[in-house]
Amino acid sequence: MEEKQPVLELQNVSVSYDSPAGMVHAVNDVSLKIYENTIVGLIGESGSGKSTLGNAIMRLLKNNAVLTSGTIKVMGKDVYSMHKNDLRKFRWSQMSMVFQSAMNALNPVLTVEEQILDVFLSHDKSMSKMEAKKRALELMDIVSIDPKHLKSYPHELSGGMRQRVVIAIAIALDPKLVIMDEPTTALDVVVQRSILDKIKEIQRVKKYAILFISHDFSLVSELSSKVAIMYAGRFIEVTDSKSLEQPERHHPYTQGLLKAIPQLTAEDVTIEGIAGNPPNLVDLPSGCAYHPRCPAAYDLCKKVRPEIRYVDGRAIECHLYDTVQSEV
Repeated sequence: MEEKQPVLELQNVSVSYDSPAGMVHAVNDVSLKIYENTIVGLIGESGSGKSTLGNAIMRLLKNNAVLTSGTIKVMGKDVYSMHKNDLRKFRWSQMSMVFQSAMNALNPVLTVEEQILDVFLSHDKSMSKMEAKKRALELMDIVSIDPKHLKSYPHELSGGMRQRVVIAIAIALDPKLVIMDEPTTALDVVVQRSILDKIKEIQRVKKYAILFISHDFSLVSELSSKVAIMYAGRFIEVTDSKSLEQPERHHPYTQGLLKAIPQLTAEDVTIEGIAGNPPNLVDLPSGCAYHPRCPAAYDLCKKVRPEIRYVDGRAIECHLYDTVQSEV
C-alpha cells in the first residue's frame, strides 16, 4: 500500500544564526512528518529552537538566520526551492502561521475587516470585494466573534478576541498546514480554554495539519496526538501523547517536564523543577547536550552524542536506550 503523502516533511533540518558571539545553532538536524487531520505538539523550554523552526518552515527567517542543511517540504513542494512569487502565493493558501503576540501580529491602524479582506484580495485577484466581505463574515462565525467587530481596531478588542482574529486570518484560505506559535500566551486560563476548544473544533471540521508550538506541556499533551520534545535545537523525543501517562518510559528531560506539571486533582504530589539552565547554543556541551542537567547521566553521555532509537513507536535520543533493539 502506497504511503500517504505528509502535509509537512522535515528532513535533517538545521538552522543557524550569525551573532557577535559566533554561530548560534538554533535547530540541529531535526526530522518530522505531519499528516492531514493531525495535530502535532512541539514542546521545549524558551530558547530551545521552537519558534525558529516554525519560521523556517514558513521561510520567514530573519536576515541573520539561514537554513544550513536539510529540506522542508509542504504538500510535497520544497519551500526553499520556490521562486519568491510562487512562495508568496503558497503562503496562506497552503501553509499559514499564527504568530506569537496577537497584538503585535495585527496592524493597529487597520480594522479587522481590512486585514481579513487583504488576505482574500491579495491571493485571489478574481474575487470581488463583496464576496471577500461575505467570506470575512463566515470567518467571524467560525471563530465565534460578533460580526460587528469587523469594524473594530485591534486595540478595541480583548486579548482573546485578537487571538481569534489572528486564527481567522491564518485559516482564511483553508491552508493544508497551520503553524500555531504559542497561540494562548498571556491569556488567562478561561480564555485560554476557549481558544483551545475553538482550535480543536476548527481542526475537526477542516481536517488541517497543525503544528502547535508551546512551552506548556499540559496544553500540548491534551491537544495533540503526537508530541515532539525539543532541547538545544534537537528533537530528543517524538512520542504519542497517550504514552505520556507513563512518565518513567520516557527521556529523562521529558520526565523532568512532566514532573513540573501541577496535578490539581492529585494528593501529596511534589512538583519538581529541572535543575540548571538550558545550554548556550553557541557553545554546546560535549556529548548529549542535556547531560549537565540529567540525573541519569553517566560517562558516555558526556563524550558521545546519542543516536535516535525507536522504542515502542517512540523516537528517543538517549544512551539509556542503547541496549534496546532499534526498529523503523
